[in-house]
Amino acid sequence: MRVFITGGAGYIGTSLIHHITKTFPDWKILTTDIKPLKGLDHTSNLEFRALDISQREEVVNLIQEWNPNSIVHLASILNPPPGMSEETQHKIDVEGTRNVLDGAVQANTEQIIITSSGAAYGYHKENRDWIEETDPIRGHSAFAYSRHKKEVEEMLSEYRTHHPKLKQLILRPGTILGATVNNLITDMFRKPFVFGILGHKSPFVFIWDEDVIQIITKGILENKEGQFNLAGDGALSLKEISSMIGKPYIAIPALILQSALFLLRIFRLTQYGPEQIDFLRYRPVLSNKQLKGEFGYTPKYSSKETFILYLKAKGVPYHEN
Repeated sequence: MRVFITGGAGYIGTSLIHHITKTFPDWKILTTDIKPLKGLDHTSNLEFRALDISQREEVVNLIQEWNPNSIVHLASILNPPPGMSEETQHKIDVEGTRNVLDGAVQANTEQIIITSSGAAYGYHKENRDWIEETDPIRGHSAFAYSRHKKEVEEMLSEYRTHHPKLKQLILRPGTILGATVNNLITDMFRKPFVFGILGHKSPFVFIWDEDVIQIITKGILENKEGQFNLAGDGALSLKEISSMIGKPYIAIPALILQSALFLLRIFRLTQYGPEQIDFLRYRPVLSNKQLKGEFGYTPKYSSKETFILYLKAKGVPYHEN
């Protein structure tokens, strides 16, 4: 088995490589990233190449040269560093994915695994209480990450039509938590208060990073294809989260929060704008029925259990409701 992994220096990439190289020593792994790979020295079945995924010719040529059975495409910009333009993000997220797909097609790769996101569904008033894989992929105009995931999913649909021999396994995770994870969502829970929007529960679905690694590995082993939401059972509202971590929950009317964000952004006191309150107001809550049924994997931990594991790992006192 020859597996090509993009974004190998990222959080999930590093965890996946650790798991595969130890569990399947006869597999050959080539991983790429624009950042250096850390903590994986002297791994005999692993090769690393520094690569900018937006450089089309380099990406296509490397995939053809290496001729993998399966590609796991993890490279993406979730939390852009200060100063990174949306144009650069688009080149990495969207055009980078096109480069990998074209490399896969030209190399006659059997399967590609793409990490999309629950954000691809977008943050909309019309979102159903529990979103399934057949619900529309709409993205959201206020969030580059969400817009880009929508574009990527549209591209994948085109490639399924024109290149049906390339199996696509598309994974749409909710919020991934793990012992060492840090992101914009976990930052929300470190503040003195938990803010919400009056009249909206703002439920979150969580999945433990080890479940994600097991799902990707199962996808490779069984040559899976299809689209699947990744989430533990159940969901936690912001009010439930605040109660568990012992912090006050403050529900603010949407209009007041929009005005406050408008002023704060003018004075550069926040990266969020008034148009982004939909992130909390209309959260996509992912159903995992298809993951457990058609894919055949039941997450080890529910959303609540995942959040508790995260709090324990961070040494945060919590109260079980």
